[in-house]
Amino acid sequence: MIAVIGGSGIYDIDGLEGAEWVTVDTPWGAPSDQILTGSLDGVKMAFLPRHGRGHVHSPTQVPYRANIDALKRLGVTDVFSVSACGSFREEMAPGDFVVVDQFIDRTFAREKSFFGTGCVAHVSVAHPTCERLSDAAEAAAKDAGIKIHRGGTYLCMEGPQFSSMAESKLYRAQWGCDVIGMTNMPEAKLAREAELCYASVAMVTDYDSWHPEHGAVEITDIIATLQGNSANARELVRRLPALLGKERKDCPHGCDTALEYAIMTAPEKRDPALLAKLDAVAGRVLG
Repeated sequence: MIAVIGGSGIYDIDGLEGAEWVTVDTPWGAPSDQILTGSLDGVKMAFLPRHGRGHVHSPTQVPYRANIDALKRLGVTDVFSVSACGSFREEMAPGDFVVVDQFIDRTFAREKSFFGTGCVAHVSVAHPTCERLSDAAEAAAKDAGIKIHRGGTYLCMEGPQFSSMAESKLYRAQWGCDVIGMTNMPEAKLAREAELCYASVAMVTDYDSWHPEHGAVEITDIIATLQGNSANARELVRRLPALLGKERKDCPHGCDTALEYAIMTAPEKRDPALLAKLDAVAGRVLG
């Protein structure tokens, strides 16, 4: 089952057969919205608007844990994040898409793990995205005629304000980042903890505030670019089921076994209340 988490400007999927908005309850609270389910090309699909329909959740307030848990409960195996971003690279221009493969997490006001006191776990996010899904995203974009860049480091800031010029120059020149956004963290970390394959497609809307010829970020310009990006994102998503196929094999990169040796707490020391909340996320290894 393929899930798409849609960011700014992406609030549904076109052409779903048997489309239905469903409510999913989670022990981490309510997800951002109901989840749109259906199928495309015979493949089960789920769509979750990250900010909720009508854009009601700020980046900090998005219920990231509930979102990932809800998708896992529905039977999702593969997650595509589609989100707006600013660019630190001249060649990554507004309207272009970037298949992100690395993150720098600068958020500080969000819950970043399903685990904690009573059940401690450490997963690797050395390679936080799935190559198999990234391949599919790149192929779908090229087939749709979208200019796409493969590989890039995404700086995730807390927001909701945009960067200062000093921050923008720091992230670009000293830190070597390629794009900047507000929502892919802790989402990617939580997807790894939930043993979900995760790919990130960042849609460039602006040059942040570093570019001498483009000035500061203007929300009106972003909205105008978002409209074109949204149409392209729908074309990309429409092609994913055919590329991935109806039969899913085990992830060759180990995304779906990330918890195999991750849990450190001795069985007799584990908190039953926390274990109950982890039934969907970690049920495979907790038994």
